[in-house]
Amino acid sequence: MDGAAPDEVYFVGVDVGTAGVRAALVTRDGRLESTCEEPISIWEPLVDHYVQSSDEIWEKCCELVKRLTQGVDKSQVRGIGFDATCSLVVLDRDFQPVPVNKNGQRQHNVVMWMDHRAQQQATRITSTGHRALGRMGGVMSPEMQAPKLLWLKENLRESCWAEAGHFLDLPDFLSFKATGSLTRSLCTLVCKWSYCPSGGWDRSFWTDIGLEDLLEDNYSKIGNQTSAPGLPVGGGLSLQAAADLGLNPGTAVGASLIDAHAGGLGVIGADVKGLDLPCEDRPLTTRMALICGTSSCHMAISAGPLFVPGVWGPYLSAMVPDLWLNEGGQSATGRLMDHMVKGHAAFAQLQELSHQRFPHTGEHVYSYLNAHLGSMTEARASPVDLLGSSLHVWPDFHGNRSPLADPNLRGMVIGLSLSQTVDDLALLYLATLQALALGTRHILETMTKAGHDITTLFLCGGLSKNPLFVQIHANTTGLPLVLPHQTEAVLVGAAILGARASQEYTTIQDAMKIMAKVGEVVWPKQELRSFYERKYRVFLSLVDHQREYKAIMES
Repeated sequence: MDGAAPDEVYFVGVDVGTAGVRAALVTRDGRLESTCEEPISIWEPLVDHYVQSSDEIWEKCCELVKRLTQGVDKSQVRGIGFDATCSLVVLDRDFQPVPVNKNGQRQHNVVMWMDHRAQQQATRITSTGHRALGRMGGVMSPEMQAPKLLWLKENLRESCWAEAGHFLDLPDFLSFKATGSLTRSLCTLVCKWSYCPSGGWDRSFWTDIGLEDLLEDNYSKIGNQTSAPGLPVGGGLSLQAAADLGLNPGTAVGASLIDAHAGGLGVIGADVKGLDLPCEDRPLTTRMALICGTSSCHMAISAGPLFVPGVWGPYLSAMVPDLWLNEGGQSATGRLMDHMVKGHAAFAQLQELSHQRFPHTGEHVYSYLNAHLGSMTEARASPVDLLGSSLHVWPDFHGNRSPLADPNLRGMVIGLSLSQTVDDLALLYLATLQALALGTRHILETMTKAGHDITTLFLCGGLSKNPLFVQIHANTTGLPLVLPHQTEAVLVGAAILGARASQEYTTIQDAMKIMAKVGEVVWPKQELRSFYERKYRVFLSLVDHQREYKAIMES
């Protein structure tokens, strides 16, 4: 970046998402000076197996940070923070990649968060009824690390398990590469590994599920040093990492976060004074952060522990220090939208029409679909939402993460005809958006019954840039939605970690208040309340039907 202000202080945020790496140079007050991004590879060697390369991911991180800070006096870059998906990285005792599939390709050493190969292992862990499951909604998800580790032990005992010296969550791998320290973030260990901040590792849990060998050498393979998110890791950037990233050695590195949790930091603490929101002058616990991209995460915080059936947590200090976190989620949101739209017979025609309408702007097909739905209602001057009256979707094509916590559930579409026009594709897209929003409402209601008092939703992530997705979420939940001033709130959240680690702010909460800012408020359309009440009743009936026909077929 050329022309950096000589007296400005900067922080770098690095976000490793499902399909790409992004980085941002962020000022002390949360302004994004510049951003850049690069795609990363995903391999699918078998059904439900998704793998990546930690070497490729780190190389992309270094490339982007170097590009981002060109022309900036490196002494102005005071800190760096990393977030990433909660994928599992496997390294040998010399910190080299260990393959996680039978093809033995060494670079394929990351079991991705969305890899569901370990469903059987997750079910067996749930059947133990261990007390640790109480912090996971009572059900072990195949997206957690314990079932993935058990799968590796049972299926790749010689080629992977015996060779492995270190198992790390991807966010912790990044802070390790940056500092050389194996300190793990409480965010990753507590949320994905069953670690308890007050009691540490539970020996009986690992023994009961058949992974007692991880107890060896004081849990050295899975970590025995922890840090709260944003606290300094090691001595800052190591000599090697500083050279790789193009920054000064010793630059502060904040303990990392899972990507959704970084998005939470980037939005949930924003000052809302004067916006007439129901959360104004009320504690952070009245806010929920909804981070929506390939998948969605619903982050609710509380002053004390709340146990929510089918929802992960409560986790202490996993996102905001000294507050408890419950994490709901949907395993496929943006990914489901792509699946429904790209798999439709009219998709090629949609692409052509989209290009004709937006030949030079690079607008996405979803912009065309949003406009097309609007044109379908012009004659009746009725809300777009009502077009979804006769088409209903159950969105769990990749299983239900929350609140049913059933990875074996599958998607459903009710109301299809033989027609395959662009109009039909647009209606299926609309019904999918409504289903995802109804899923959010299902999660919200479950959390409310357990004691949460959520009055306002704070959105970020790729899908928060889709105005129809946002408005339907407001209409469905009946709550106002707050969008961030900076569209890349996840990157702001990552930069907050670097700002805290550099001592520029004394607490994460102080940094959030200054660096997270409100951009827009979207209010629900009250005239659609009764429509969505009816739609929600239909939505809940779909899962009952699915379970009924499964029971019939299994009888």
